[in-house]
Amino acid sequence: MNNPTPTHLKQINTLRSEIQQHNYSYHVLDDPTIADVEYDKLFKQLLELEKQFPDLITPDSPTQRVGATPLDGFIKCAHKEPMLSLENGFSDNELEEFDRRVREGLASTKDVVYAVEPKLDGVAVSLVYESGKLVRAVTRGDGRVGEDVTVGVRTINSVPLNLFGSNHPQLVEIRGEIFFPLKEFNIFNENALANGEKTFANPRNAAAGSLRQLDPKITAKRALKFYFHSLGEWIGEAKPQSHSLLTNLLKEWRIPVCQEGAVVVGVAGCLAYYKKLEAKRDGLPYEIDGVVYKVDNFSDRQKLGFVARAPRWAMAHKYAAREVTTTVSAIDIQVGRTGALTPVARLVPVNVGGVMVTNATLHNFQELARKEVRVGDWVMVRRAGDVIPEVVRIIREKRPRVTKEFIPPTTCPVCDAAVVWPQGEVVARCSGGLSCPAQRLGAIKHFVARRAMDIDGLGDKLVASLLEKGFISSIADLYSLVEKKAELLKMERMGEKSVDNLLAGINASRKRDLSHFLFALGIKEVGETTARNLARHFKTWERLSQADQEALQGAADVGSVVAESLLNFFREPHNQEVISQLQLIEDSNWWQVEESATTHGARPLEGVTVVLTGTLEKLTRQQAKARLESLGAKVSGSVSKRTGLVVAGEKAGSKLKKAQELGVNVLDEAGFIDKYL
Repeated sequence: MNNPTPTHLKQINTLRSEIQQHNYSYHVLDDPTIADVEYDKLFKQLLELEKQFPDLITPDSPTQRVGATPLDGFIKCAHKEPMLSLENGFSDNELEEFDRRVREGLASTKDVVYAVEPKLDGVAVSLVYESGKLVRAVTRGDGRVGEDVTVGVRTINSVPLNLFGSNHPQLVEIRGEIFFPLKEFNIFNENALANGEKTFANPRNAAAGSLRQLDPKITAKRALKFYFHSLGEWIGEAKPQSHSLLTNLLKEWRIPVCQEGAVVVGVAGCLAYYKKLEAKRDGLPYEIDGVVYKVDNFSDRQKLGFVARAPRWAMAHKYAAREVTTTVSAIDIQVGRTGALTPVARLVPVNVGGVMVTNATLHNFQELARKEVRVGDWVMVRRAGDVIPEVVRIIREKRPRVTKEFIPPTTCPVCDAAVVWPQGEVVARCSGGLSCPAQRLGAIKHFVARRAMDIDGLGDKLVASLLEKGFISSIADLYSLVEKKAELLKMERMGEKSVDNLLAGINASRKRDLSHFLFALGIKEVGETTARNLARHFKTWERLSQADQEALQGAADVGSVVAESLLNFFREPHNQEVISQLQLIEDSNWWQVEESATTHGARPLEGVTVVLTGTLEKLTRQQAKARLESLGAKVSGSVSKRTGLVVAGEKAGSKLKKAQELGVNVLDEAGFIDKYL
């Protein structure tokens, strides 16, 4: 085993300190001071040094956040000081009554100074530090006895394993809330749905379930956070005299403190804070269900004391409920612009968080089946922020005696086309594509886009207006507009020049080739690169549309999922009808690849990985990418040893630097144009 030198020890301590500082900036302040790739380098350096000198590994090293083995169960642990609940209030009058009792208890007529903060909807825990080191983390439990969750809490990056600064008390118990930030919670549920795994009903359940994992590696993947809210035991050193002073000290120790916390005076200050936070509630990165008011001064708290289960010096002022119960009157199917079928519960109207709700999403048919929602069921409905209300769960004990299981449709409720279940997806889709009224607007907007048929002058608003007025009902109808100039001139904001530009754009689009046309059709899984590969491989629409699955998979980068999507598109009668109409368009060049030198094999960058970086002046990024791909190149977003060429525009940064370090060939924009255009 290698013996570390003082230099090695200094390196390790420096790296640990630097990584801990970056963890604090990223996980607590939400203000990263270093790029991810640089952080990864530091972390890798520390890992390598600790691997070289394992005797120097300590439990509080950043590398040991998930070092424990899975537990067999949770140990019960008593709180030295009970973790009590708070008195709840739901009205301004209840706040005024609370304030009156506080002033009476303090025998004071002056306005009381209160520490105020959001009431986070998470899991209450107690963190015990001895001489600045985290030694124990315990859930609230019944207030007197909780569960030891130290192993899981150690994986939460915002919780310091060692307090920063100096003059720490011999023992300090820091209490707070562990919660699941909304962004990370939504990502977790989306991934779970995509993988056919269980989702959580709300962030609080997710936080509780994540914290109580016996395997800390699972907890570590859940992106939990912690915010301080109160103090338990304190032994040694002089304790701050108020909550606000304690909060300032905890910030120095790097204990996460909610930035929305404040100090206010009297009932008026409390109410102003309550309303201000309510206005911000939908934009907060975490779920809250109210505001907590606490007497700021600790000696005043001691005078006021406690009742059986709550302190007399604190109160939770709750917001209107966002989870309520109602009944399902029907289950309808909505068809989105991409053809996705979404089951929606029609509800007996109910007020949720101040909004009258009549519909709630059921996400998809797998989720509907998992929750077992049926017409007539009593359900729990939840609304968070601007998110569409969702059915959280059924109330099984209130289910009527006779209900019927919902059977997913086999045909689209809008156009009657077949419903398909794409491989690897949980979402069912209408195969009507080009002709389904529910998908028409999105299909046409995609068809005319610059990277597709590039019809200049046909913006989103004009497409919607043409559909509304009946000028078009499918992409094929766009080409009949050239015969309707007089009618177009009568439309609002359509002058002679605008109409001429539109018609010129429509006519110019006839010259687009098979690859652009194929991409423009909006076939699921067929992006620009796939469309280009298919066009090069099959050369004509006829060969492509008649290919079977095996033949389709013969094209570059076309797998079973893409092949299945193409076959579904070609089989659908509605799509066949639109294609037949398009085949009648005169002078259209869509049905074959563009005959050019590149098509016949002059592809000097065949198989070369190219990276574009910086600002290009004469080309758009999309134009440069298209040209590179036509030359056979694979365009990547990052530089590596496999990169063959970097095209660097103005203000090229880290990618150019890395290319130079790796010795990758670099061309500026002028050099690229001169050589390849």
